[in-house]
Amino acid sequence: MSSQKTHTKHLFVFGPGYSAQPFMARAKAAGWMVSATYRKTEDGETLAASNYNPVPFSDFAGNPSEQVYAETPVSHILTSVPPSRTDGADPVLSAAYSWLEQQSHIEWLGYLSSTNVYGDHGGAWVDENTTPTPSLERGKRRLAAENAWLNLGQILGARAHVFRLAGIYGPGKNALQTVKSGKAKRVFKEGQVFGRIHRDDICEALWLAASGEAGSDVFNLSDNLPAPPQDVIAEAANLLGAPCPELTPIEEANLSPMGESFYAENKRVRNARAKERLGWTLQYADYKTALAKMLEEDTY
Repeated sequence: MSSQKTHTKHLFVFGPGYSAQPFMARAKAAGWMVSATYRKTEDGETLAASNYNPVPFSDFAGNPSEQVYAETPVSHILTSVPPSRTDGADPVLSAAYSWLEQQSHIEWLGYLSSTNVYGDHGGAWVDENTTPTPSLERGKRRLAAENAWLNLGQILGARAHVFRLAGIYGPGKNALQTVKSGKAKRVFKEGQVFGRIHRDDICEALWLAASGEAGSDVFNLSDNLPAPPQDVIAEAANLLGAPCPELTPIEEANLSPMGESFYAENKRVRNARAKERLGWTLQYADYKTALAKMLEEDTY
């Protein structure tokens, strides 16, 4: 990789979904060029309407057109694309590895992963020094992808950051919405807790990492208060003045196999490293203050 860095920042996003969108907006507001992949024509049109540079993901099956990237060399990469359920491979690395290797101005790689790489710890605390022992196949695939992206960072001479995300919530995707929909359940499993993270807090960590100077690292992004899921629904119902659903034992909840799998692993996730090394501060420190703030500001 060339030691010369571009002065004009260009963020390229693989998978511009729910978690990535606020970060894209933050970068654009800061004057960065922002490109993002799409698979459906209508998604490309939406990206263009928001003044992003849309790039069909199918381009990477061959040789991406140089004119798409010539205006400003890519300096930052974010990927939120999960590994394939069929072969376990990372779709971005499978399709775009040769293109990524050819980029000479990349300063930063960001990979959105999951706390499921830690596996089950019976509700005990874990941090980034805890050896990942995923029990679920999707956690094993995530861990392999993490290592591949960190390795690519070494090859490119770029800072590479892995972000292990807890349960993501935010506008349109939270317990207040679930209660209002009338579909809320309070599924109970003894001792079960989950960590959560608001997508605006994800955005803040990504921005601090991408625009800062922290070296390659792994960061847990979770709130300060892991909690039983039934408590979160109860808090949302209380804030809305809605009836609180009765507790349903997990054995009687008729969960899908995917739903059951979320209860197969139990842990509390520490977030100190991101605070210490990135200067990260949470806007939504725990579910109680988060739900109240979202309701007050009508951002749910």
